[in-house]
Amino acid sequence: MRKNLWTALAVTAAAAIISAVPAAAADSDVISDGVYIGDQDVGGMTAKEAEQYVEGQVRALEDTTVTIQMGEQQSTKTLKELGLKWDNPDLVQEISQIGTTGNIIRRYKEQKSLQNENSRYEIEYTVDSSLEEAFVDSCNAYNSDPVEGSVYMGDDGQLYVEGGTDGLTLDAEATLKEVQAAIGEWKAEDITIEATVERESPQVTAETLSKMTDVLGTATTDYSASSSGRAQNVENGTSKINGTLLMPGESFSVTDAVVPFNAENGYELAPSYEAGQVVDSYGGGICQVSTTLYNAVLKAELEVDARSNHTMLVGYVDPSKDAAIAEGVMDFVFTNDKDSPVYIAGAAYYGTLTFTIFGEETRPANRSIEFVSEVLSQTDPATNIKLVAKTDQNVGYFAQVQTPHQGMSAVLWKKIYVDGVLTDTVQVNSSTYQASPAIYEVGIVTSNQALSSALSTAIANNDLTQVQNLLANGVPQQTETQAPQTDAPQTDAPQTDASQMVDPPETDAATSSGDGDVQIIQ
Repeated sequence: MRKNLWTALAVTAAAAIISAVPAAAADSDVISDGVYIGDQDVGGMTAKEAEQYVEGQVRALEDTTVTIQMGEQQSTKTLKELGLKWDNPDLVQEISQIGTTGNIIRRYKEQKSLQNENSRYEIEYTVDSSLEEAFVDSCNAYNSDPVEGSVYMGDDGQLYVEGGTDGLTLDAEATLKEVQAAIGEWKAEDITIEATVERESPQVTAETLSKMTDVLGTATTDYSASSSGRAQNVENGTSKINGTLLMPGESFSVTDAVVPFNAENGYELAPSYEAGQVVDSYGGGICQVSTTLYNAVLKAELEVDARSNHTMLVGYVDPSKDAAIAEGVMDFVFTNDKDSPVYIAGAAYYGTLTFTIFGEETRPANRSIEFVSEVLSQTDPATNIKLVAKTDQNVGYFAQVQTPHQGMSAVLWKKIYVDGVLTDTVQVNSSTYQASPAIYEVGIVTSNQALSSALSTAIANNDLTQVQNLLANGVPQQTETQAPQTDAPQTDAPQTDASQMVDPPETDAATSSGDGDVQIIQ
């Protein structure tokens, strides 16, 4: 009797469960209500319809892009180009069995669960690994070396900087992992990832150059009295130094920057001294460029490695503030011994030459310096003169080509002040300048052999009075043997017995170093 009771209860319960299951679940080909694939409710769909939906989603997403960004470059592929495919095709079979398979109790529980909370499933995607790897490797084309920054002076006279970018080298293995992870976690939107790279920073960056806003030292000299050729040489030499950037520890040679001294390099003929004589040479005046830069370097307190004074005094700076150059013999060399770069700006216009050195000022604000030239001894210009016979000039040509130069020894001092109080005096250099006589050129070409011979003798004896006498009065009357007439080369000076004076050359022309025919082009 008890057994029959339990049997009846079981049948009743089963009937109740069956009646509670929705009618749609009775058809095993239909997915139960409350089942989602992504955001799509697939309840009521057949397995075939759900499968078609997923395949449509894959096709719709094939145009989705994957972009690898590497610096300013980027590479892009669509998912179709990367071989996109559905990676969990068992998904439809799995969801079609929810609430439709198993014993009646299980189906009931799954259906009740769906009534309380929807079940959501995601489509999983994958791409062709070989295509994915090739896509990443293609970014090796964007590997780059570091690009040094540059600095320039704007038209407004301000210093500007630009550039300075890192060199990039692709880490293909790490980047591939990033791409795989991004696709694996894909949320149905375009993908952009930053490539994993090894960076090599340039030595010169916009950041470091942007610190060069301070004027460390500046100097100006006047070349307005120069001839046009000399002025051209000053301006040409200045332009070859302007814009120089020196990194910490780098040295600069003025001679290396401005040679060769020839017409092809922009130089013109201008007066210079060779073996104590005035000659025209290419580059005359270039020493004023090195001298002006020297004074700016002193004020910037950069390390001076090599400097020479001129053989004779120059007129555009005080004694011991000059810096002569002679190719292969003399040079002005200095080093940037600061911890940050320095920039050299040079300008030569309308007779004014200026060099300014920019950098990062680290010297105390209450500290100042000045440079003082001290003359230790002087030697009067030689009282004698030097006469030079000109075999290409007619008698009557008489020109002073060099004024007397005073001899001198001098020393340059750097005086250091703190809060306006002199705290130290340091010797910078010492210089010795030779005394030199006035030099006159005398034309000796004439058909009057006696006059020519007499002039040659007076010139050899450095007898200026006798030369002037002969030019004014000629040779005293005596029996002469008429020499054949010799035609002198044509010159601007007319043949005359009167003396002809011309303007002396600038005192800042080149001077001989005393080594034979070595030229110091000032």
